Amino acid sequence: MRQMRKRAGVLAVGAVAALALTACTTGDGDTPGGTADGGAEEVEVDCTDFEQYGDLNGKTITIYAGIVAPEDTPYMTSFEPFEECTGATVDYQADKQFEQQILVRAQAGNTPDIAIVPQPGLLAQLVATGTVVPAPEGVAANVDEFFGEAWKDLGTVDGTFYAAPSGASVKSLVWYSPTQFEENGYEVPETLDDLMALTEQIAADGNNKPWCAGIASGEATGWPLTDWVEDFVLRVGGPDVYDQWVAHEIPFNSEVPTQALDAVGEYLKNPDFVNGGIGDVSTIATTAFQDAGLPIVDGQCSLHRMASFYAANFPEGTEVAEDGDVFAFYLPSEDTSTKPVLGAGEFVVSFADRPEVQALLEFWSTDTWANLKAAASSEETGGGWITANSGLDTANLVNPIDLLSAEILLDPASEFRFDGSDQMPAAVGTGAFWRESTAWITGQSTADTLTKIEAAWP
Repeated sequence: MRQMRKRAGVLAVGAVAALALTACTTGDGDTPGGTADGGAEEVEVDCTDFEQYGDLNGKTITIYAGIVAPEDTPYMTSFEPFEECTGATVDYQADKQFEQQILVRAQAGNTPDIAIVPQPGLLAQLVATGTVVPAPEGVAANVDEFFGEAWKDLGTVDGTFYAAPSGASVKSLVWYSPTQFEENGYEVPETLDDLMALTEQIAADGNNKPWCAGIASGEATGWPLTDWVEDFVLRVGGPDVYDQWVAHEIPFNSEVPTQALDAVGEYLKNPDFVNGGIGDVSTIATTAFQDAGLPIVDGQCSLHRMASFYAANFPEGTEVAEDGDVFAFYLPSEDTSTKPVLGAGEFVVSFADRPEVQALLEFWSTDTWANLKAAASSEETGGGWITANSGLDTANLVNPIDLLSAEILLDPASEFRFDGSDQMPAAVGTGAFWRESTAWITGQSTADTLTKIEAAWP
């Protein structure tokens, strides 16, 4: 048996079955995690809830993913109770070229048992190769219980459910300086009108430009701007119209997308509002997205719209907290009665239907696993991982941005929608949408931009 490391994270009451006060023992009477000299720390594992998976001793399950060190370590930790109690071995293989290689491997018939897929669009491509196995009934039941219909739909292709959700991120965030807000009497906006009023107030005060932004990302330049557009399509048209737009049931250059892009332009094309600490409007296209929000720390700008993962880009020593150097607030809707949320996530897809593979998939879709993973991420990498699993106990989260994001995701009023460009055909989502958005910020009109994207749709 593999040694298990002691985890400090608090587990949800519903997840205590995985790490309880009663230790399971191996066949020779040794407690898992112990050593002859007592040098290794011991985690006591109650294996009762793992009996449903059967005796998997000697079985190996391969996982292939693009999540590399150090973020891969909490994944491996989260599977240790499963390994301890079933006897199976989980072989986690990380690859920075995952998104390209998984398709190559699927087309060649050289698939892993399980893969962690970051977009529904890639899931659909994999299903088209004929190598993907539908999700087991136990997984479907867990997703119904802990995630709900919207997330289940994202893992469904042509009416068949294939992939359970795993991790998630929130994109509908605006970064700011709590200190600057307190010093100037600024308040976190609750509606889009409030956000514009705040922007105008900051501009009028003249201490700095309200917004800073950057969309440069090598070959992927433009994607941060598509996130802006998606957030505003959600807010201008609502989730149903957003779904129609993503599925091309309405044209890309129809009324709601046009209103949304113009609404983005009210912020990002106004020289009085951007680009604090960096330059004028033209610098948005050439500023690396990783650097775009950093002027907040120096007081050179006040607001930066970017996803929850942006926290990692602030300089070492920056306190990210509600009363710290920087924090974030939910990008508001038109009114307080609605709460659309743009985000992204990971999906667990299988290429094998062996019992041990199906057992791991089912465990992976539980609230027990979600809390093990959250606790391991908090301890081993300082956080940076959340899930939309409703069984998540936020006591397992130590990172303030993780807590904020989880609060948004798990709010019953939230209407979550996945990143639109990740669901569109590649010619649009990672092609024309990125390219023409970049042309738009450098001067191209809204009408020309959306017409060109519409023309690119296969």
